[in-house]
Amino acid sequence: MAFDTTVFEQKEFRAAINKLEELLSHSKAVLLGAGASRCANLPLTDQLTAEALKSEKLSADSKQILTAIQTSFSGANPASHIEDYLSELVDWLAITARRANRNVTASDVSIGGTEYSNDQLLAAINEIKLAIFDVINVEVDSAVHERFVQALHRPMRPGKDSLPSTIDYLVMNYDTLIEDSLALSQLRYADGLEGGVSGWWNPSTFEQNNLDARVFKLHGSINWAEHASSSTPLRIAPHLKRSQDQAAKIMIWPASTKYRETQLDPYANLMHRARSVLNPRGGSQRVLLIAGYSFGDTHINLEIERGLRASNGNLTVIAFTSDSVPSGALQTWYEDNAINEQVLIFADKGFYHADHKATAENSIEWWKFENLTQILERGI
Repeated sequence: MAFDTTVFEQKEFRAAINKLEELLSHSKAVLLGAGASRCANLPLTDQLTAEALKSEKLSADSKQILTAIQTSFSGANPASHIEDYLSELVDWLAITARRANRNVTASDVSIGGTEYSNDQLLAAINEIKLAIFDVINVEVDSAVHERFVQALHRPMRPGKDSLPSTIDYLVMNYDTLIEDSLALSQLRYADGLEGGVSGWWNPSTFEQNNLDARVFKLHGSINWAEHASSSTPLRIAPHLKRSQDQAAKIMIWPASTKYRETQLDPYANLMHRARSVLNPRGGSQRVLLIAGYSFGDTHINLEIERGLRASNGNLTVIAFTSDSVPSGALQTWYEDNAINEQVLIFADKGFYHADHKATAENSIEWWKFENLTQILERGI
């Protein structure tokens, strides 16, 4: 369905778009969630959950464990999903691993009334990651993402060229759409891996001069794998024999994992860099554009809020949401007079910024990634 842009003929909504363009002419970062990949034919979180749960990659044990965990999330609001279940499993694994390391006699844990060992939980986690890999590792259309990065990396306002600066992408998704789109748009970027089709983890790549972009994959990536030779990511070319077990040891991790990934590279390094992005220093201004994210990751929400409060007004958040009005974390920030001047919310039926509010009777749908891209291209 074509993007209905007639609402922007109204003064208050045209002013909101002008404000967006003006802010994005400054130093900026982008945070992308699953909704940003939907237009490329990748599933939203609920769809990913449904497809992963029926995957043939799951053994009987894994399906039984997942069913028990899913049952325990009955009544969850917002609805639970595969990352919640994976997080739960990782937490159980931390318990069994700690007991096993201390030679505890009874190191198993009970899930849904059945006892499971550390090895069984580890196998279930690997199978779930493999199921997620299979769902996401499909042909995708990167056209919209290429247009998106090209729009962001060109001057936002003709005749008012801003100084070139590196754009940081905080990516919650496992797919590689942003990396692929930057490369196809001939934009120099670093994602923490050195090399090419095959590569190895080297965070010093983020420090290179003259980068157009830095990509921080906060939940890992489907083309990162852990091998015996390294506990940090390797990228293995698909035509190599070593790639055969890449999917089984894929390096992705859920939103709230508390196991060893949170303490070691690459996760710890990436989160440290994300905090720096959200905490501009020395009086510098930074704008964080958020798209496709449902604000379901409490940890990320906390980091954003911490950045808003610690930046002395130097961090501005521009959030696009499919909710009709601000809800959840966005509602909290909007109603907080200490930070709401720094938060602009483009909701499905309105624009909200501190004391300013403009509402529409019908859905505006500027939160859809393809429509936001059209706006950034000045296509309205």
